[in-house]
Amino acid sequence: MLKNNIKAIRKSKGLSQEELAVKLNVVRQTISKWEQGLSVPDAEMLTSISETLETPVSTLLGENITESKTDDLKTISEKLEIINLQLSKRNEEKRKMVHWLLISLCIIIIIIFIALVLLNSPYLNWDYSNPEKAVLGVAFHSFEWLFIRIAPIILIGLIIGIFLTRKKD
Repeated sequence: MLKNNIKAIRKSKGLSQEELAVKLNVVRQTISKWEQGLSVPDAEMLTSISETLETPVSTLLGENITESKTDDLKTISEKLEIINLQLSKRNEEKRKMVHWLLISLCIIIIIIFIALVLLNSPYLNWDYSNPEKAVLGVAFHSFEWLFIRIAPIILIGLIIGIFLTRKKD
């Protein structure tokens, strides 16, 4: 709601992100983050945006509110709190997704490693006079050689990532 309104009103006023950023004394990336919904302006900045775009704060927030100024600030604060909670929830969901993705990748690497150990390089006993088997054997050997050397490093990185993305109490 807020992100779309800032973008639409900015464009309707013929301002680029850079121009709005200059008027608000922020960097262009800040405007971009607001318009993408990655962050939200605080109440003071929201008032500055409202003044710069010559638009009521209530319009920026998506509602037409006709209350006193103190009620407006209270309403703005409540809406910003809701938006911040939504952003926090989205970030928590992303953290969980990355955490479980890292765990899944660890499990896959361990399964491949176990499969390679159990198979014990069966391609070494193949008849390499057949060109197709020779190419396939070289491909298997190359994969195994690379995997055995790189997988432990990747696995350590994944385990570190798992610890870094775990839920902190």
